[in-house]
Amino acid sequence: MSGDDLALGLLVLACAGMRGAGLLVAGRLSPDHPFVRWAASVSLATLAAFVTLAVVAPTGALALIPLSGRLLGLGAALAVLASCGGLLAPLLAGLGGTLLGSVLG
Repeated sequence: MSGDDLALGLLVLACAGMRGAGLLVAGRLSPDHPFVRWAASVSLATLAAFVTLAVVAPTGALALIPLSGRLLGLGAALAVLASCGGLLAPLLAGLGGTLLGSVLG
């Protein structure tokens, strides 16, 4: 098992643990409770770190795409997300942007 696989596995376990703890205290804590805000912040920061790692230093097939193509895909996905919302449209825009950047880059 590589270091990346171990890190991802530990992340999955940590997130599952946080979700389990959230279910246990969901009825007792208000959404604006400091613990709830802390848990949300930690989960978002972890997700942002893994997305950044996937864009800046990918492994596997994504590593064959130049950084400019990956950044173009990320920018396209974020632009569509900001303008339209949802999940499918930004996903398709990101894939299209990455493909275009791969061809042009």
